[in-house]
Amino acid sequence: MDSQVKRIGVLTSGGDAPGMNAAVRAVVRSATSQGIECVGIRRGWSGLINSDFVRMDSSSVSHIINKGGTILYTARSMEFMQPEGREKAIATCKLLGLNGIVTIGGDGTFRGALALSRQVAEKGQKLDVVGIPATIDNDIGCSHYTIGFDTACNTALECIDKLRDTMQSHERCSVVEVMGRHAGYLALYVGIAVGATAVLIPERQLDFERDVVEKIRRARLAGTTHYMVVAAEGSGSAYEIAQRIHEELGIDPRVTVLGHIQRGGAPTARDRETASRMGFEAVKTLVEGKGNRIIATLDGRIVDLDMEEALAMQKSFEMDRYTILESLTNSGK
Repeated sequence: MDSQVKRIGVLTSGGDAPGMNAAVRAVVRSATSQGIECVGIRRGWSGLINSDFVRMDSSSVSHIINKGGTILYTARSMEFMQPEGREKAIATCKLLGLNGIVTIGGDGTFRGALALSRQVAEKGQKLDVVGIPATIDNDIGCSHYTIGFDTACNTALECIDKLRDTMQSHERCSVVEVMGRHAGYLALYVGIAVGATAVLIPERQLDFERDVVEKIRRARLAGTTHYMVVAAEGSGSAYEIAQRIHEELGIDPRVTVLGHIQRGGAPTARDRETASRMGFEAVKTLVEGKGNRIIATLDGRIVDLDMEEALAMQKSFEMDRYTILESLTNSGK
């Protein structure tokens, strides 16, 4: 053990994701089991600027592994993006005597952590930071999986299955918008799972005739009288898509925007287990004296990667999944 690690901070930042609490729990309990004190920073980087913190121990994270959201709250801080804001955060770290910080969030969270660590280094000092990927979009380039994705998929799946029941009863078309402003992982995964007629994602240039109209026509010719279109929010407005369907095919679609319901709910077993492993690995990394790392999943393994290199990685979208979707929906069933 690196005896220099006496006290660490943990925070959640950016959009919340189911499983964040499980990650916080793992960090706190892994740290305390090795005699390291843990401080919870509330409201993300804003809390570090404003000294909004709470001491944490094993009992303070009891019974949170099954809860959605984050007990530490989360926020986005414009002030932290400026050197002056980070200077205030550095002062808080110094006041609390933090040797390291575990940040749980997405790409922006990690870039903030790296900027903070560099600014501390410019003073000839050291602050180790470690990031844990948690976002329902599953769009972190360095990691095959991010905490919260599985739960969000299952939440969307449950909602769409219920919508299908009423769409089938009334022989209607449903356009469902799921989250994913810049990434279509959630939409495509859920679309395959629900047997959607069509799935629209930001990664694929939309050809409305090919991707929507013709697929609905094909489904109708195959005997289907209800249709499910799943659209990532980054692929276009669900209401505009529905309007175009009405204009092109003369049917009257119903629009459902699932919105932030996808962020809530008890995390699935996969998200709880992954968060627990990542939290443990984050503390282990700090104890080993390694800083500026991101904990990632690669082919099922939990690894730590250099943060700067990890942030430069691009995630290639698995278009083979779209090919699978096209094959399975070709008959309109």
